[in-house]
Amino acid sequence: MSTRSIGLSDKLHVYLINETLKETALLRRLREETAALPDANMQIAPEQGQFMRLLVELLGGRRAIEIGTFTGYSALCVAAALPDDGRLIACDTNETWTALARVFWREAGVDHKIELRLAPALETLEQLLADGAAESFDFAFIDADKPNYDRYYESCLRLLRGGGLIAVDNALWSGKVADAAVDDEDTRSIRALNAKVREDERVTSSLVPIGDGLLLARKRYS
Repeated sequence: MSTRSIGLSDKLHVYLINETLKETALLRRLREETAALPDANMQIAPEQGQFMRLLVELLGGRRAIEIGTFTGYSALCVAAALPDDGRLIACDTNETWTALARVFWREAGVDHKIELRLAPALETLEQLLADGAAESFDFAFIDADKPNYDRYYESCLRLLRGGGLIAVDNALWSGKVADAAVDDEDTRSIRALNAKVREDERVTSSLVPIGDGLLLARKRYS
C-alpha cells in the first residue's frame, strides 16, 4: 500500500505534489486527517485521486461504484467528476471510517451524489445485479480485501456498460508482486488478477504505475 506513487524520489515527489497536483483545500485536509489514523496507509495517493477524477470525466461518467471507501478521499474525487444528478455507490463495512467520509462529503456538497452501503461489497454487487443494474455503470474502483479481488472484478464487469472502466488499486502491492519470495494470499490474489486481466479478451487493459499501481480494464463493446 502507498499514499504516494511508488518508485519516486523524495525530490520528484515534492515536485509532483507542489507543482502538478490540483488538490482542493478540503481534499488536502481530509488527507491530512486520515494520515493521523492507525490505518493511514490505506489512503490512496493524491495524484491517483486526481487521475481517477480525470478518467471519470473522460468517460462522461454518470454512475460509478467504489469497493472500499475508507475515509472517503477517492469517493470525493470520483463524485466531483459526476454531474449533479450522478450517483456513486460506495461500498464499505466500517462505520467509523465512513463517518469521517460523510462529514467531508457534506462539506464538499457532493453527499447527494454518494450512496453509502454499509455491507459486504459482494452482497451489494449481487443486489445491484438482482435489481437489474447490469451494464448500467460507467466506472468501478476496486480497493478492498485482496482475496476477493477476482470476484469483485467479475461482478463489476457485469455491471459495467460497454466502454466502461474498472480501476483496481494496489496492483503493484509495494513491489511484492515482483518478489518471488513473497507468497501470501493477498499477493497471490493480486498477481492472479493482473495475469488474468492481461489475457482477458473482454477488456483492454493497462497497469499504470501511479500510487501503488492502478490496473485499468476497459470493457469491450459486445
